[in-house]
Amino acid sequence: MNPTDVAQSVLPLTSADLSIWGLFWSAHPVVKAVMLGLLVASIWVWAIVIDKTLLYARTKRAMDRFEQTFWSGQSLEELYRTQSARPAHSMAALFVAAMREWKRSFEGTSRAIGGLQMRIEKVMDVTIAREIERLERNLLVLATVGSAGPFIGLLGTVWGVMEAFSAIAAQQAASILQLAPGVSGAMLATIAGLIVAIPSVFGYNLLLGNTRRMITELENFASSLADRLELESK
Repeated sequence: MNPTDVAQSVLPLTSADLSIWGLFWSAHPVVKAVMLGLLVASIWVWAIVIDKTLLYARTKRAMDRFEQTFWSGQSLEELYRTQSARPAHSMAALFVAAMREWKRSFEGTSRAIGGLQMRIEKVMDVTIAREIERLERNLLVLATVGSAGPFIGLLGTVWGVMEAFSAIAAQQAASILQLAPGVSGAMLATIAGLIVAIPSVFGYNLLLGNTRRMITELENFASSLADRLELESK
């Protein structure tokens, strides 16, 4: 191969923009669509992670404050009047629901004491289930993006590589210098999939662990509250 041919073969590579932005713009439309979809998913994932982190921090502080008040020696009636006057979540909501059922059983002409413990436990179970739903909302999105992200990125890569080889075949050329930009652009889709999936998996596991710890605290408090209400009924 003479120097002229070498220069011509190198020209496509040297004239191509091999930056990430340049590779993105030179990628196939399907690869671009995959990467844009992954970008949207990444923004969604980080929004969920930040929102849940702030929510869990607020919930944890509220639980600690309420538990401190509950064990401070304040009467259940006074605490109920304070908590029932405002919207409650987590531990306070559990207490209000149990107290409402307990008070209802003692109101009216006949005292409905029979099965009181079972009714209180059922009310608290429903409240805990509602709290689990509130805390775990949108966590399934993180799990889905974490598991599907790499495969979506791989789909874009395979499609881009196929198009790059098809273009080379149509030009009846086999130069790696001509193939490199197309393949490099296609590989961006796999990188994007991994960049989206890794924070999703870590965020999901971390947030789910925090949820499980708070639910355990709620269940322990529910057990203590049920015992205390049983003593108050005697």
